[in-house]
Amino acid sequence: MWQHFAAMPLLWILVTVAVYLAAGWLNQRCGRTPLLHPVIVSLSLIILLLKLTEIDYATYIEGAAFIKFLMGPAIVALAIPLYDNLHRVREMLLPLLIGCVVGALVAALSAVGIGWLLGADVTTLLSLAPKSVTSPIAIEVADKIGGYGSLAAGLVLITGALGCLMAPLLFKLLRIDDPAIRGFTLGVSAHAMGTAFAFEYGALAGAFSGLAMGMVGTFTAFVLPLLVEMIALTG
Repeated sequence: MWQHFAAMPLLWILVTVAVYLAAGWLNQRCGRTPLLHPVIVSLSLIILLLKLTEIDYATYIEGAAFIKFLMGPAIVALAIPLYDNLHRVREMLLPLLIGCVVGALVAALSAVGIGWLLGADVTTLLSLAPKSVTSPIAIEVADKIGGYGSLAAGLVLITGALGCLMAPLLFKLLRIDDPAIRGFTLGVSAHAMGTAFAFEYGALAGAFSGLAMGMVGTFTAFVLPLLVEMIALTG
């Protein structure tokens, strides 16, 4: 009876929404600490629930596919606050482009460099390279350049959580008060999780974070495979 009930798509839509709302409530009660980011808490709770009920991932994602579909419109909706602040984007276009390129390169090269110093194998290093872009792009890039897509997805979540955790302290130490700069920094370093966190600083921060996430993701998707191919040829 449970197997029949568990196969109903509506169940997992309700479970996902309920778990996220509960995680959001917990995060708010704990002072919105990044350690209890709703995405990380929700992910952990759903994994635990699937393990306890012995429901495979394919069954869950089939039921929750509608929520997955809504990710597309949600990302496109980030253009609305960005359009409202288009004049700021034009004023800061050159610094934004430079920040995007430098941020993407530093994120990829520093991760690969640290992994190399610690003795990671080549496949692991290639999985580390796209860890600072949003999951769909990171998985595709990792698979294309010879890394593990599943490992890249996990590293993306860890990167996002650490970015949200460290950003408030760095903003305070560096005295960064401009919401546009805060948002862009979060988008470059912590992708979608950083963008969700940036909206806590206001719509302007969220808009610039969404812009940064898109710019870094596009740059990484085009440039990283070329860099890997060039290194392979010269090596």
